[in-house]
Order: sequence, then structure tokens, then C-alpha cells
Amino acid sequence: MPQKKHKNLLINVLINVVIPVVVLTRFSGENYLGPLWGLVTALAFPVVYGIWDFAKERKVNFFSGLGFISVLLTGGIGVLELPTKWIVVKETAVPLIIATAILLSQKTRVPLVKTFFSEIFNLEKIQNGFKEPIGFEKMLGRSTYFLTGAFLLSALLNFILAVVIMNAEPGTAEYNQQLGKMTGLSFPVIVLPTVVVLTAVMYRMIEVIKKETGMEMEEYIK
Repeated sequence: MPQKKHKNLLINVLINVVIPVVVLTRFSGENYLGPLWGLVTALAFPVVYGIWDFAKERKVNFFSGLGFISVLLTGGIGVLELPTKWIVVKETAVPLIIATAILLSQKTRVPLVKTFFSEIFNLEKIQNGFKEPIGFEKMLGRSTYFLTGAFLLSALLNFILAVVIMNAEPGTAEYNQQLGKMTGLSFPVIVLPTVVVLTAVMYRMIEVIKKETGMEMEEYIK
């Protein structure tokens, strides 16, 4: 299973980041695909992969669904040659929507924080190990605020990156190159700081779980 997940991660990075960046920055000039078909080709990889993955797994969660919509919006803005400011709006709005949804879902039957952490932890086993159910809910409640903060940080960094990089006119090779550059830089500039925050949140959760249940991490990590 670890080898399979590692392979899936590499495939995700390759299809959703590496190939689109290469197409946008290297093959969007008039001598190759051109601005329009360069953009369409680059975004076709994550779109087709997302459809294929959904057909295979027969399920989609809030986060992956919003990511899929984000790719379609990027393509729509580029193909319709809308003002570049809409890319800035889209890049900022997506993590803001996630942060808001996480916060608002806290009082619902299925908080998004559970959806997020259920991909990593066996939450049912953890909950059963708590002496008092309220302790488990308090832990998730605190994690909700930290998770919200992580996506607010992502929104801020997305905004700064988009404003600094995106200034070319849509429908040009330069626009595609800037879009590719922004996508490539999103990993070190946006993903890494967000991952640091999320790692700190999970580390804190692991400490609380051990204190309250006595379970070691290997017992509930998926």
C-alpha cells in the first residue's frame, strides 16, 4: 500500500503540475501548439486524469471536486481571453472557499475537517479510544481552526503570486508562460508553507491522541 500511494502521488504531480508547466512554458509559442491549443493541451491532462480517477474510484470529495472546478475555471478564463485579473480572483477565491467551507461545516453532521483527516487517520478507532467523546470533538474543533488558517495562508500566498507574475494579455504565448511559471512556483511558494502548517496541526493531534487514548501512531495511521 505505501508503494501504491507513493506511485499515485508521483503520477498526480506529473500530470497535474509537471506536464502542464512544460506545455505552457515550452510548447505554447507559435512554432509549436500556439497560445490557445497550448493552454487547452496543458489543462487537458489534469481534466482527463480527474475524470478517469472519478470513473475508477466512483467517488469524489469536496476538495478534489473544487480542484477540478478550479482547473476548468483556469481554462475558461484563458480560452475566453477574460482580463488577467480574473486569474488573480480565481487563485485567491479557491482556497478562501475551502477555508470558509471548513469553518461553516463545523456545526454540520459531516464536518469537512473529518473528511480531510479521515484520509490520514482512522478517526473511528481514535474516537472509540477517547475516554470522553467531548475530548475527541474538542480536538477536531481546534484542528478546524488551524486547518482554516492553513487555507487562508494559501489564499494570501496565491494572491501575491498571481499579482506578481500574471500581467500578460490572455491569448498570448507570454500569458501561457506566466501561467506555467505560476503553477510551477506554487509548490515551493504555496504548498510547502501550507504543508508545514498542516504537519504542525497533525503533530499536535498525535500528541493529544496519545495522551487521551494511549495509542501509538502506527495503530491509527492509514
